[in-house]
Amino acid sequence: MLAELFRLDAPEHVVAVATWNDGDPRLETRDPSVDGLDRLLRRTPVVVPGGFTRRLGMSGDTVLQPGGTEWFREALLTRSASLGLSVRFVAEDVTNGWDPAANYRTFAQQERRLASDRPERT
Repeated sequence: MLAELFRLDAPEHVVAVATWNDGDPRLETRDPSVDGLDRLLRRTPVVVPGGFTRRLGMSGDTVLQPGGTEWFREALLTRSASLGLSVRFVAEDVTNGWDPAANYRTFAQQERRLASDRPERT
């Protein structure tokens, strides 16, 4: 998972890039003038208000423990606002994606194209 952090008044200027890879959150700072970036991915629980992450029958806020992609996402979304930053999540691998709105191939053509990218099974 890849996320770009930017200032609301300059969305084209990426301040930092956060990545999640096999349980390891990393932050690459591109603009050292922003204070507090080191606190964004600190491995502490995140309180998520509302019902986004709640299970059926539960009420109130949810506490997400560090270690999962939900925690990574919510940590960035909730903590970046206090720094005056916003977050956008970027697709890393779209080579095997299928977008029906932009589909100019038939399903069979798309299936052959995707299958040709995979190694042959023996």
